[in-house]
Amino acid sequence: MGMAVVADLRSDTVTRPTPAMRQAIAQAEVGDDVLGDDPAVISLQEKVAALLGKEAALFVPSGTMANQIAIRVHTSHGDEVICHKDSHAFYYESGAPAALSGVSSRFLDGARGQFTGADVQSLIRPLNPHFARTRLVIVENTHNRGGGSVWPVEKIADVARVARGAGLALHLDGARLMNACVASNLKPTDYTRYFDTVSLCFSKGLGAPIGSALAGSKELMAQAHRFRKMFGGGMRQAGILAAAAIYALDHHVERLAEDHANAKRLANALAELPHVTIDPAAVETNILFMDIDPAWGTAPQLVQKLKEQGILILAESAHRVRAVTHLDVSTSQIDRAITIIRKLIQR
Repeated sequence: MGMAVVADLRSDTVTRPTPAMRQAIAQAEVGDDVLGDDPAVISLQEKVAALLGKEAALFVPSGTMANQIAIRVHTSHGDEVICHKDSHAFYYESGAPAALSGVSSRFLDGARGQFTGADVQSLIRPLNPHFARTRLVIVENTHNRGGGSVWPVEKIADVARVARGAGLALHLDGARLMNACVASNLKPTDYTRYFDTVSLCFSKGLGAPIGSALAGSKELMAQAHRFRKMFGGGMRQAGILAAAAIYALDHHVERLAEDHANAKRLANALAELPHVTIDPAAVETNILFMDIDPAWGTAPQLVQKLKEQGILILAESAHRVRAVTHLDVSTSQIDRAITIIRKLIQR
């Protein structure tokens, strides 16, 4: 890029392992996880199962694999999955539900990536040979494209009640579940108890370099283990990665509050600018969206101009940009970013 980066706000996936985390990685005891004897992986899986209130958990390379294994264990080819139109499992996972599990998707709408039990009810197919079999409902909390929105527990309970009543399985895409917990002051189990399977990502706000987990019953995780192998996710001495994830869970959960405060700080400053539309009240966690007035220019133009000044963000669409705070961006970096963005927008 040719100049120093002031703040990399493209995603919370850009975090680098801290020196203490690298120490944990270096000291990890390892084995062969495909043969089932990597001590660090076993330890992480037990830790995650306990944290999420499930019988068992499985360490996988990515959040995408966690979600797609979940879809695979809950469905048969020709089934239908209900999810929000902006859900990560559909929107950002390369057509995987169709390609890997042979399922079709039916889409819910709803503000900020959320929906109700009644919304779900309206999409459940009648039992009739003409129709796909509705099998699974996916909830994403926090919701990425919903602007890092946190689901109210009552809303999840409502969705779960309808899904259970119709005999459907439930999967929680909890990639940023710990952000939701810190923001709402709830325990992970307050959310996860409504779901058959839950995914959790370590390589976003938690700051580990690689990895996610899928949790559920022993029976479901035994199937998941086979699909992990089938999808190419069987890793050998994965303990060096599991050690980073354990470190992240032990040291990086509470500090997510700092990322949330920094996102709010950025949103409040941006809200005062001309040519920009942003609702600071909608910034509940570490993700914020802002809309750029076409009279000013396009989102890609803003992204390019900011990049020239050392601020990295992503364009979501022609006139919308996304910024994400994380442990590699300090409050002082946010303040420097605010100064630069202000000058640029007001030019």
